[in-house]
Order: sequence, then structure tokens, then C-alpha cells
Amino acid sequence: MFEALGISPYQLYGQLVLGLINGSFYALLSLGLAVIFGLLNVINFAHGALYMLGAFGAYFALTLFGINYWGALILVPIGMALIGVFIERTMLKRLYQLDHLYGLLLTFGLALILEGAFRHYYGSSGMPYAAPKELQGPLNLGFMVLPLYRAWVIIVSLVLCFSTWFLIERTRLGAVLRASTENPILAQAFGINVPLLLTLTYAGGVALAGIAGVLAAPIYQVNPAMGSNLIIVIFAVVVVGGMGSILGAIVTGYALGILEGLTKVFYPPASAIVIFAVMAIVLLVRPAGLFGRGE
Repeated sequence: MFEALGISPYQLYGQLVLGLINGSFYALLSLGLAVIFGLLNVINFAHGALYMLGAFGAYFALTLFGINYWGALILVPIGMALIGVFIERTMLKRLYQLDHLYGLLLTFGLALILEGAFRHYYGSSGMPYAAPKELQGPLNLGFMVLPLYRAWVIIVSLVLCFSTWFLIERTRLGAVLRASTENPILAQAFGINVPLLLTLTYAGGVALAGIAGVLAAPIYQVNPAMGSNLIIVIFAVVVVGGMGSILGAIVTGYALGILEGLTKVFYPPASAIVIFAVMAIVLLVRPAGLFGRGE
């Protein structure tokens, strides 16, 4: 069937896996955005820059301190969470009672500052970051050979995404988080420390961006533009899934990554716009997104 279209099964499988890998990063990053918007009502345009900062954190840990990939995978998200605490406590907490536009402008400016500073000191060319030896080499799937590190990225992304969804949607802590954002006055009356929960929520979203940056470092070169090249796509994924929908961000991230991979097989020129075309169609048919809730 596919041979009649001039497409080999191996080419199709390869693009499907590539789409799944891209979808893993789309899902992980859009998850962080959805958590922050869904619980804090902040449109965090700095998410791409924080993702870039996570990749640079892994690079600095190795080159400056000799900390390998496994150490960076633990320490960088912790460091990014602390950066998130600083941003939320010193900047974002002043904007919660204002229009969403103020948070968007603040985080957009923060993204420009971070990217501009790293571009000034490290230029535009990427810097390599090797995958750990334990994850180097091929993985034979029978129908194709998949680099072991890419399989690792897919598995870690799935575990993180659905663990975060379970934490927020199916645990008491998640219920407290949702209650604290939907009715903070009532939550405080029950003795809940709402400001602390808001800070931890933003820190958790930033930590997810940091993890994605560490995972991406061995696949994509570490460079200051890696976040800005991705953030528009991530916002499109969040819009399609539904602003603030945790499950929507995960499912839509993987689905649109796979769709993008398939488009590269059947009509490559459209692969750069297919996600935005889907976003336009979804907004026309269902403005709240596929998993979003209307007003």
C-alpha cells in the first residue's frame, strides 16, 4: 500500500518514532504550561527560556563541576525549582489579581532577558552534550533500529506526564491545590497555606521545564534559541488540548507530535504548519480546546 505511494515502511516507522520523540517534549513542556495556567492562571511565556536554562544547567554541571548526566537529571530540576520559587515570590505574586495580560508581558520580558543574556555570552551556535554511556547504542525493535537514548526519553516523558496528571487529578494534594486556586479565601479558612502552595505549583512547573531541558540536551544541541524555537508550538499544543487541561496537554502533545511526523512522510512542506492548522480548526469548532471546559 505505502510502496504504491513511494513510501517505504521503514521510512514511515522512522517518522512515527521521530514524531513520538518530538511529541514527548511537546507533552512534557505543555504539561508544565498547563499546570501553571490551570492552577495559577498565569500564561508563562518564559517556559521556553526555562527549558533552555535546564539544558544549559546540564551543560554547566558537566563542564564546570564534572557532574554527569544522571547527577544533572536530579540536581538541575531542583535548581530550576528554586529559580521558579524566586520568580514567583519576587514577581508573579504581585500580578495574581490583575489581568492575564500582565503575567504574559512579564514572562515574555523575562524570556527575552534570559535568551539575550545567553546569546550574548555563548553565541548562537549549539554546544554538544553527549548521552550517558549506559544509553548509547541502538535498540533493535525488529521493524527498525531505535537509538537507545531516544527510547529512554519516550519512557521518562510518559512516566513524568502521567505521574503529574495522577498527582493533580487523583490525590488529596491535587484536590487541595485546585481548591486553593478556585477559592483561596475559603481554603485559607480551613488552614491551608495558599501562598506556599502557589509557590510550589509554579516551582513544579518550572522543574518540569528543567527536566525537559536535560532530556533534550543530548538530542538537540544546547543553544540559547532552543526554547524560543519551541515555545510557539507548545502554546499551540496547549490551546488545542484546552488551556489548563492537564490530560489535554499530555494527549495532544503526543498526538500532534505523531501527526507532524506523519505529515513529513506524506507531504513534507506542510509539516511546519500542520500543528497550527489543527489549532485553527479546533478553535473554530471548539474554542475551549479538545479537553477544555467552556465558561
